[in-house]
Amino acid sequence: MNRLKQKYNDEIISKFQEEVGMKNKLAVPALKKVTINVGAGDAKDDKSVLTGITTYLGALTGQKPVVTLAKKSIASFKLAAGQPVGVMVTLRGERMYAFLDKLVSIVLPKVRDFRGIDDKSFDGQGNFNLGLREQLIFPEVDYKSVDKQRGMAITIVTTAKNKEEGRRLLELLGMPFKKDLK
Repeated sequence: MNRLKQKYNDEIISKFQEEVGMKNKLAVPALKKVTINVGAGDAKDDKSVLTGITTYLGALTGQKPVVTLAKKSIASFKLAAGQPVGVMVTLRGERMYAFLDKLVSIVLPKVRDFRGIDDKSFDGQGNFNLGLREQLIFPEVDYKSVDKQRGMAITIVTTAKNKEEGRRLLELLGMPFKKDLK
Protein backbone atom coordinates (compact mmCIF):
# COMPACT_ATOMS: atom_id res chain seq x y z
CA MET A 1 0.00 0.00 0.00
CA ASN A 2 1.23 3.48 -0.83
CA ARG A 3 2.66 5.66 1.94
CA LEU A 4 0.12 8.46 1.40
CA LYS A 5 -2.84 6.07 1.28
CA GLN A 6 -1.61 4.42 4.49
CA LYS A 7 -1.40 7.84 6.15
CA TYR A 8 -4.93 8.66 4.98
CA ASN A 9 -6.37 5.42 6.36
CA ASP A 10 -4.45 5.48 9.67
CA GLU A 11 -4.27 9.16 10.64
CA ILE A 12 -6.28 11.51 8.45
CA ILE A 13 -9.69 9.85 8.74
CA SER A 14 -9.66 9.89 12.55
CA LYS A 15 -8.20 13.40 12.72
CA PHE A 16 -10.79 14.76 10.28
CA GLN A 17 -13.59 13.08 12.26
CA GLU A 18 -12.39 14.76 15.47
CA GLU A 19 -12.06 18.21 13.89
CA VAL A 20 -15.40 18.28 12.09
CA GLY A 21 -17.38 16.04 14.46
CA MET A 22 -18.35 13.40 11.90
CA LYS A 23 -19.54 10.11 13.36
CA ASN A 24 -19.30 8.00 10.21
CA LYS A 25 -15.81 7.57 8.79
CA LEU A 26 -17.28 7.04 5.31
CA ALA A 27 -18.47 10.66 5.38
CA VAL A 28 -14.87 11.89 5.58
CA PRO A 29 -13.76 13.43 2.26
CA ALA A 30 -11.50 11.29 0.11
CA LEU A 31 -9.64 11.57 -3.18
CA LYS A 32 -11.54 10.39 -6.25
CA LYS A 33 -9.11 11.01 -9.10
CA VAL A 34 -6.22 13.12 -10.34
CA THR A 35 -6.24 14.37 -13.93
CA ILE A 36 -3.12 15.71 -15.67
CA ASN A 37 -3.50 17.69 -18.90
CA VAL A 38 -0.78 18.99 -21.19
CA GLY A 39 -1.80 21.29 -24.03
CA ALA A 40 0.01 20.98 -27.33
CA GLY A 41 -1.40 23.45 -29.83
CA ASP A 42 1.62 23.00 -32.10
CA ALA A 43 0.80 19.27 -32.46
CA LYS A 44 -1.57 20.05 -35.32
CA ASP A 45 1.46 20.88 -37.48
CA ASP A 46 4.01 18.41 -36.10
CA LYS A 47 2.87 14.96 -34.94
CA SER A 48 6.23 14.13 -33.31
CA VAL A 49 5.39 16.62 -30.54
CA LEU A 50 2.68 14.26 -29.31
CA THR A 51 5.04 11.30 -29.05
CA GLY A 52 7.43 13.29 -26.87
CA ILE A 53 4.68 14.51 -24.58
CA THR A 54 3.12 11.04 -24.40
CA THR A 55 6.49 9.53 -23.49
CA TYR A 56 7.29 11.80 -20.57
CA LEU A 57 3.71 11.95 -19.29
CA GLY A 58 3.58 8.16 -19.33
CA ALA A 59 6.90 8.00 -17.48
CA LEU A 60 5.83 10.33 -14.69
CA THR A 61 2.36 8.83 -14.18
CA GLY A 62 2.98 5.14 -14.88
CA GLN A 63 -0.01 5.02 -17.21
CA LYS A 64 -0.49 5.50 -20.94
CA PRO A 65 -1.83 8.98 -21.77
CA VAL A 66 -4.72 9.70 -24.13
CA VAL A 67 -4.44 12.18 -27.00
CA THR A 68 -7.25 14.74 -26.84
CA LEU A 69 -8.79 16.02 -30.05
CA ALA A 70 -10.38 19.35 -30.92
CA LYS A 71 -14.17 19.24 -30.66
CA LYS A 72 -14.84 22.23 -32.89
CA SER A 73 -13.12 23.95 -35.79
CA ILE A 74 -11.71 27.39 -34.99
CA ALA A 75 -10.63 29.33 -38.06
CA SER A 76 -8.60 31.99 -36.24
CA PHE A 77 -6.40 29.24 -34.73
CA LYS A 78 -6.27 27.28 -38.03
CA LEU A 79 -7.72 24.34 -36.14
CA ALA A 80 -10.05 21.72 -37.60
CA ALA A 81 -12.31 19.45 -35.59
CA GLY A 82 -10.58 16.16 -34.84
CA GLN A 83 -7.03 17.48 -34.81
CA PRO A 84 -4.90 16.63 -31.73
CA VAL A 85 -4.60 19.51 -29.25
CA GLY A 86 -3.24 17.89 -26.09
CA VAL A 87 -2.56 14.85 -23.96
CA MET A 88 -4.21 13.80 -20.71
CA VAL A 89 -4.07 11.10 -18.05
CA THR A 90 -6.64 10.23 -15.38
CA LEU A 91 -5.22 8.49 -12.32
CA ARG A 92 -7.21 6.55 -9.75
CA GLY A 93 -6.34 4.19 -6.89
CA GLU A 94 -2.72 3.38 -6.11
CA ARG A 95 -1.29 5.38 -9.03
CA MET A 96 -3.22 8.45 -7.90
CA TYR A 97 -1.78 8.25 -4.38
CA ALA A 98 1.72 7.55 -5.73
CA PHE A 99 1.59 10.56 -8.07
CA LEU A 100 0.20 12.87 -5.38
CA ASP A 101 2.85 11.71 -2.89
CA LYS A 102 5.58 12.41 -5.45
CA LEU A 103 4.06 15.81 -6.27
CA VAL A 104 3.84 16.91 -2.64
CA SER A 105 7.10 15.51 -1.29
CA ILE A 106 9.52 15.74 -4.25
CA VAL A 107 8.29 17.98 -7.07
CA LEU A 108 6.79 21.04 -5.36
CA PRO A 109 9.83 21.60 -3.09
CA LYS A 110 11.97 21.76 -6.28
CA VAL A 111 10.04 24.75 -7.62
CA ARG A 112 12.19 27.86 -7.62
CA ASP A 113 11.18 30.53 -5.04
CA PHE A 114 8.39 28.32 -3.75
CA ARG A 115 6.35 29.97 -1.01
CA GLY A 116 3.35 27.68 -0.99
CA ILE A 117 0.35 27.02 -3.19
CA ASP A 118 -2.40 29.60 -3.39
CA ASP A 119 -5.73 28.13 -2.27
CA LYS A 120 -7.85 30.26 -4.62
CA SER A 121 -7.96 27.43 -7.16
CA PHE A 122 -10.70 25.46 -5.41
CA ASP A 123 -14.10 25.18 -6.98
CA GLY A 124 -17.32 25.13 -4.95
CA GLN A 125 -17.28 21.34 -4.50
CA GLY A 126 -13.80 21.02 -2.96
CA ASN A 127 -11.88 20.10 -6.13
CA PHE A 128 -8.46 21.69 -6.64
CA ASN A 129 -6.69 22.83 -9.83
CA LEU A 130 -2.95 23.35 -9.95
CA GLY A 131 -0.94 24.68 -12.87
CA LEU A 132 2.76 24.00 -13.34
CA ARG A 133 4.82 26.05 -15.77
CA GLU A 134 7.34 23.40 -16.75
CA GLN A 135 7.63 19.65 -16.84
CA LEU A 136 11.34 19.53 -16.00
CA ILE A 137 10.72 19.67 -12.23
CA PHE A 138 9.64 16.01 -12.34
CA PRO A 139 12.59 13.63 -11.85
CA GLU A 140 11.38 11.22 -14.58
CA VAL A 141 11.59 13.81 -17.34
CA ASP A 142 14.94 13.83 -19.16
CA TYR A 143 15.82 17.43 -20.02
CA LYS A 144 17.71 16.32 -23.15
CA SER A 145 14.60 14.80 -24.69
CA VAL A 146 12.38 17.85 -24.09
CA ASP A 147 11.99 20.04 -27.17
CA LYS A 148 10.09 22.88 -25.51
CA GLN A 149 8.96 23.83 -22.02
CA ARG A 150 5.34 22.90 -21.56
CA GLY A 151 3.08 23.51 -18.63
CA MET A 152 0.57 21.11 -17.24
CA ALA A 153 -2.73 21.39 -15.42
CA ILE A 154 -3.31 19.02 -12.50
CA THR A 155 -6.86 18.60 -11.21
CA ILE A 156 -7.42 16.85 -7.89
CA VAL A 157 -11.04 15.69 -7.52
CA THR A 158 -12.28 14.98 -3.99
CA THR A 159 -15.53 13.89 -2.38
CA ALA A 160 -15.56 17.01 -0.21
CA LYS A 161 -18.79 18.99 0.02
CA ASN A 162 -17.21 22.45 -0.01
CA LYS A 163 -13.96 24.38 -0.41
CA GLU A 164 -13.05 24.29 3.28
CA GLU A 165 -13.33 20.50 3.55
CA GLY A 166 -11.33 20.02 0.36
CA ARG A 167 -8.59 22.39 1.55
CA ARG A 168 -8.35 20.68 4.94
CA LEU A 169 -8.15 17.24 3.30
CA LEU A 170 -5.30 18.32 1.03
CA GLU A 171 -3.55 20.04 3.96
CA LEU A 172 -3.66 16.82 5.95
CA LEU A 173 -2.33 14.93 2.92
CA GLY A 174 0.69 17.28 2.90
CA MET A 175 -0.18 19.90 0.25
CA PRO A 176 1.90 23.01 1.10
CA PHE A 177 -0.60 25.88 1.00
CA LYS A 178 0.39 29.47 1.69
CA LYS A 179 -0.03 30.50 5.29
CA ASP A 180 -2.35 33.41 6.00
CA LEU A 181 -0.36 36.16 7.72
CA LYS A 182 -3.39 38.06 8.96
